[in-house]
Amino acid sequence: MNASLAAVLAVPSVAAAQPGRGLTIVASRELKIGRATLQVDFAAGPLDLSQDAIFEHVRAAASAITAYYGRFPVERARVLIVPVPDRSGIVQGTTWGDMAGFPGMTRVRLGQHATVDDLKDDWMMTHELDHMAFPSLPDDQHWMEEGLATYVEPLARVMTGELNARQVWRDMVRDMPKGEPAEGDRGLDNTHTWGRTYWGGAMFCLVADVEIRRQTGNKKGLQDALRAIVAHGGTIDYEWPLDKALAIGDQATGTHVLTEQYAKWKDAPVTVDLNKLWAELGIRRNGDEIEFVSDAPLVKIREAIAHSSR
Repeated sequence: MNASLAAVLAVPSVAAAQPGRGLTIVASRELKIGRATLQVDFAAGPLDLSQDAIFEHVRAAASAITAYYGRFPVERARVLIVPVPDRSGIVQGTTWGDMAGFPGMTRVRLGQHATVDDLKDDWMMTHELDHMAFPSLPDDQHWMEEGLATYVEPLARVMTGELNARQVWRDMVRDMPKGEPAEGDRGLDNTHTWGRTYWGGAMFCLVADVEIRRQTGNKKGLQDALRAIVAHGGTIDYEWPLDKALAIGDQATGTHVLTEQYAKWKDAPVTVDLNKLWAELGIRRNGDEIEFVSDAPLVKIREAIAHSSR
């Protein structure tokens, strides 16, 4: 993740005009992930990378989402790769629901001179596919859509071995303060700045994850809540009120953490003592890096949040 997050990501919208209309598709491949099928389309344009390398990058991102949610969230999805001439890296990504017969569709604009190393460092593909795993929300709650994808993306990639837990916690310690309320903040539903939308939403998810695990003796976490929401049909191709999704998540964990936390955070500038939280989780800063402290009270919770399936 990096500070250009807002510049390259767009909020999902089921009302957008059909993306890709007018583009020439030069290749189309089918990716099977469990019971889901992803159609990966390549628009015409110059690319230094091979289609094979890009296709495998899509596979890795889809596999990470599947690992976190226990299934790919929608049965059919389209991933459209659009080359951007004379650019480097991954330029921009956008995801929509219920688009041209696909429950989920992601468009990624990829620089002509993107490299294999750019793909290795990329978080955007996983972030975008994660949007498919939550219902489309009213405008005031886009912070939940973006914050959730910001929070889940690295944790999902830990599960497939792309990242390690130390990297993820280091980046959270560095970036999570960007989500704290500034002067004039009126709560997450009413403050639509970049920091509050992406990192305020991610902070909401982290605090909820820790509290669910506190209340359940570390037997349940936010992951259980999110899996239940998907199982109840809460995916990007459906429009839900946020209250409905949070209630389903709470039912799955046997708590009221999500609904009660939302009631506090939606209209008020709730500040989180992040330094205290890191200390409780057993995370200590050491310059630009971090160290793990083995005797902190919430070490087991930290380990459960960023766990690997390997």
